[in-house]
Amino acid sequence: MRGADFEAYVREVSPGLLRFGHVLTLDRSEAEDLAQETLIRVGLAWSRVRQDGNPVGYANRTMVNLFLNRRRGRVDIPVAAMPERGEEDLGIAAVDAAGALRDLLAGLPPRQRAVVALRYVHDMPDDEIAALLGCSPQTVRSQVSRGLATMRSHRPDEEVTS
Repeated sequence: MRGADFEAYVREVSPGLLRFGHVLTLDRSEAEDLAQETLIRVGLAWSRVRQDGNPVGYANRTMVNLFLNRRRGRVDIPVAAMPERGEEDLGIAAVDAAGALRDLLAGLPPRQRAVVALRYVHDMPDDEIAALLGCSPQTVRSQVSRGLATMRSHRPDEEVTS
């Protein structure tokens, strides 16, 4: 699991994974836990993942799967001491500041939130999202459409100025 190439990979993708996790969970500490768990799983499979040639895709899929499976009775393991805090990520701070958007995302079911995040945060095409989630591109488009419709219906009424 340990090696210079894995360490370089972690340094490169950690900020993006943390931002993606924040969009999925809408909570900074949960996003940190999700990103850490994702990197642990990638690290455990590093030799295979590196050979496949798409470690970022593997990490994204792992993160989405972990996020979607969190509701299956996960038990937290207490630790004796909190680790040191990382640097402030301006991308996460921007998401935190966008309270209205956060509230709209919170109103989506987890799978729709994941699809919307993959589309608009990771800027992934439907085919890649479908491959990542194990569904068809039509299902992805349907989930995005439903998610956006839900977000539009819950958005505060905007005043129309003439």
